[in-house]
Amino acid sequence: MKQDKSTAHKKVVVIGAGFAGLAAATSLAHEGYDVTILEKNGSPGGRARSFKAEGFTFDMGPSWYWMPDVFENYFQKFGRSTTDYYDLIRLDPSYSVIFGDDDFVDIPANLEELGELFESFEAGSYKKLLQFLKEAGYKYQVGINQLVYKPSRSIFEFLSLQLLIDILKCDVFVSIHKHIRKFFKNEKLIELMEFPVLFLGALPENTPALYSLMNYADIKLGTWYPKGGMFKIVEGMVALAQSLGVTIKYNQEVKEIVVNNRKASSVVTADHEFPADVVIGGADYHHVESALLPEACRTYNENYWEGRVMAPSCLIYYLGINKRLKNLRHHNLFFDEDFGPHAVEIYETKKWPEKPLFYVSAPSITDPSVAPEGHENLFILIPVATGLEDEASIRERYYQLVMERLERLTKQNIRDAVIYKKSFAHNDFIRDYNAYKGNGYGLANTLRQTAILKPSLKSKKVNNLYYTGQLTVPGPGVPPSIISGQVVAGEILKEFGNKR
Repeated sequence: MKQDKSTAHKKVVVIGAGFAGLAAATSLAHEGYDVTILEKNGSPGGRARSFKAEGFTFDMGPSWYWMPDVFENYFQKFGRSTTDYYDLIRLDPSYSVIFGDDDFVDIPANLEELGELFESFEAGSYKKLLQFLKEAGYKYQVGINQLVYKPSRSIFEFLSLQLLIDILKCDVFVSIHKHIRKFFKNEKLIELMEFPVLFLGALPENTPALYSLMNYADIKLGTWYPKGGMFKIVEGMVALAQSLGVTIKYNQEVKEIVVNNRKASSVVTADHEFPADVVIGGADYHHVESALLPEACRTYNENYWEGRVMAPSCLIYYLGINKRLKNLRHHNLFFDEDFGPHAVEIYETKKWPEKPLFYVSAPSITDPSVAPEGHENLFILIPVATGLEDEASIRERYYQLVMERLERLTKQNIRDAVIYKKSFAHNDFIRDYNAYKGNGYGLANTLRQTAILKPSLKSKKVNNLYYTGQLTVPGPGVPPSIISGQVVAGEILKEFGNKR
């Protein structure tokens, strides 16, 4: 007898209202599923939550809006556009890189102007940049339009001759470190070109040159900002989800996934049990497996997770300043110390860094609505290793260290003008997101943790349990998380059917 694949009354429970969970829920609701999202916190967005304090509006996590096509394509799948939910501003300069005292380099949005900048560092480098971007553009088309939308459940997904040719042409077996040095010799240019891969979770020497697609996203597609802050994306995704019938329940921390005969039958919170035909873990993958499932139902054991290479965690400061600041752009990368030792401390020796690089976002420079009039909103981030001891005294020491450098390099007093200060690090990632080892960005994008070598988006022990987000395919970042939600929804539709 043919299986009835009607979605009538099929209930889907999604754990977590981050980008991936929202995308998965919306995609399934659009196909007729009855979808409920259970969110541990009091607001949606996961790491992209927002909070208000003393008249300031702070984005808690992601602050870079890259790959605008991914966002637009997502909303267009439901007959909408990003413009229905938020207004985008292209930043120019895209960002500023601070190499030292009086050594600030603004990265222009215009390619020809960027070429002039490159030529000022290294003769002939503009022509090489154009060739680099041509190759990176090809990788972007293959990577973003083909590879990242594959569920990566079988090697057979990649056995198309043309796709294999495309993959080989994408330099997956060459490091980005080596690839960039084929084009450029100047150390500052090399640092500029390696910057986009710093948060992929591995040393440039261990990151495939495929990820030069990030340079294409940076230079050709541009750096944007949604007016009002990154949380506007979350608000738009929530509004779209609810318009399609998705129910979102907040302050509902999941305690257990009930499994009977290799099937998840319900999801239990402190005060309610939600029956389910399908369950999607949009929360931390390790947490869902280790804390919500019986041991016999776990696909991966602790030895497996211990063997994973994690992308960085981070120490973040949210600061409200009672004056306007000078010598800062919207995005600012402080490369005034050598990245080599800092990278080793993140990825290899796993210790608090001696002389960290750091990043400062000042969104109030672009958008006065995120701070009171005449004030400045600062977000300061230090990438650090996962699994570190996180104490108040350590956070204060790094605050003073970073602020001393920030004040010296921008030639102004800032600490005396701080009227609001909050920090966020490992303990907070664990408390708020159940993040494995306090990770901030998920799994590192190394060759050995790519595609089918990532944790599977479907449980191998529970027939109707799926996973989405930064610890499964395609990987960390806002656009990949949105894609992840769509990919897992597609796999569920293949197995459970739809009404369309």
